[in-house]
Amino acid sequence: MPSPNTLALSRKRIDGIDLFRGMAIFFVLMNHVNMRLRLAHIPYTQGLPRQLVKSLFWNGQFGVQMFFAVSGFLIASISLRRWGPLSKIDIPGFYHLRVARIAPLLLSLLAVLSLLHFAQLHNFVVPAKTGGLGRAILAALTFHINVLEAHRGYLPGNWDVLWSLSVEEMFYLFFPLVCRLLGQGKLLIAFLLGFVALGPFGRTVLAHGNGTWEEYSYLGGMDAIALGCLTALFVTRFRCSRPVLWAVGAAGAVLMIFILGFSLSAYQWGLGRYGLEMTLLAIGTCMCIVVFAQTQWRAPRVLWPVLRTGQYSYEIYLTHMFVVYALFTLFLNMGTQMNLVPPLFIAVVLASVLVGAIVAELYSEPMNRLLRKRFLPSAESTHASNMQVRAATIQSDDAAVTQTVEL
Repeated sequence: MPSPNTLALSRKRIDGIDLFRGMAIFFVLMNHVNMRLRLAHIPYTQGLPRQLVKSLFWNGQFGVQMFFAVSGFLIASISLRRWGPLSKIDIPGFYHLRVARIAPLLLSLLAVLSLLHFAQLHNFVVPAKTGGLGRAILAALTFHINVLEAHRGYLPGNWDVLWSLSVEEMFYLFFPLVCRLLGQGKLLIAFLLGFVALGPFGRTVLAHGNGTWEEYSYLGGMDAIALGCLTALFVTRFRCSRPVLWAVGAAGAVLMIFILGFSLSAYQWGLGRYGLEMTLLAIGTCMCIVVFAQTQWRAPRVLWPVLRTGQYSYEIYLTHMFVVYALFTLFLNMGTQMNLVPPLFIAVVLASVLVGAIVAELYSEPMNRLLRKRFLPSAESTHASNMQVRAATIQSDDAAVTQTVEL
């Protein structure tokens, strides 16, 4: 039987998780608008402090690293909730649930992008040097968009964002197999720590000077996912006292603030040069997750828009480049006036969140539920029944541990 802490992983959403996902998607949106402006040689950052520019407009890669850490925590904790010990994880069930969550929107996106390619629409044509449309579709479906771009150059923006999905899903392709083989004891912990240790090397030495691979490599992102998994295992096994949680949370917040807000200093200290800043950001994120999970911290109402943004982060991430291209084209047609740059950023953020919310509510989430019922109808009903029984066994003091999030 799962431990009481594991059972409590199913009770409520963790506001801190949604907060981090909302922050992460904000960084990605700001970064992609910034890149459009830079490629158009619009000097909108003139006169601004370098660190402010870096923190506001160049933190997209850090945002993805936060996504990876959160993803690892959620997938591992939900697996613990659903199947108990990871050595008993249902491999077909795990894959079915991943397909239900990921496939509907991904396949629809590829279909739309293919039509736009054939229509020869600007910003959506896959160049021949990368292998053309067929090669891009194959890479997307077999989770190696990152490899394709590292060897043949960048794909259009809507394709390029799939590099992170390639890293994430390649990790989860082997996750249940490794869990069944190693269980959740010392061997699994050592295996995950191996990814953590290799992460900085994946971003530096093992990239062999390939700038794209430094950012998009599998190992360069899997350290954060592995840290998230380790965090889930920690939360289920140990209950920290309030003073310890305060210390852990403070240390994690300091790490995150330092990497996100003082990245130039971090690079000067050698952290960026050796690929360590990403690992430190993931560690800080996971330390804060421990606090959020064990205290059930409730966000103030003023942060509600950020939390909702975080809940739609997958849909926003996969669709936001449509918004970026559309609004940036409008911006160019209006004469690229500097006073329109702030409204451009604001409009992209708001419109991307709106589009993501609509896609989630009207398509991807209904499809997720439908496919879950179709793939595992008996497992879903059994799981729901088990959760009712488990919830009745959890005392109020133990109810402060974590959340229900769809796998």
